[in-house]
Amino acid sequence: MTLLLDTQAFLWWVADDRRLSRRARTAIAATPSVLSVASCWEMAIKASLGKLTLPHPVDRFVQQQLEVNGFTLLPLSLEAAAAVADMPFHHRDPFDRVLAAQARLGRLPIVSSDPMFAKYGVRRIW
Repeated sequence: MTLLLDTQAFLWWVADDRRLSRRARTAIAATPSVLSVASCWEMAIKASLGKLTLPHPVDRFVQQQLEVNGFTLLPLSLEAAAAVADMPFHHRDPFDRVLAAQARLGRLPIVSSDPMFAKYGVRRIW
């Protein structure tokens, strides 16, 4: 099994933030995990808007954290991007919708505090 980290879970993990649940923390520590390119895009947008402060530019920060934590980058496939078109609008956040599509297609549980993912038939770990 491999876990898909949502953007917030990734950021809380690397910051050792206590808002990351104990169950999520245990699962990440014990299971191979991936970070979607969609999350990198989300972080870049938030950084450019001043809503996210990182110690380095997004590309450098993410690359360092992937290496330090043994995470893998999950590319965004055309299939996953297109799958969003057929999904109901349980959620308006385009990044979370892409993550839900990737999780469904890859049969990946997602580490997220957002209960919306369950509405898409995705197993959520929190």
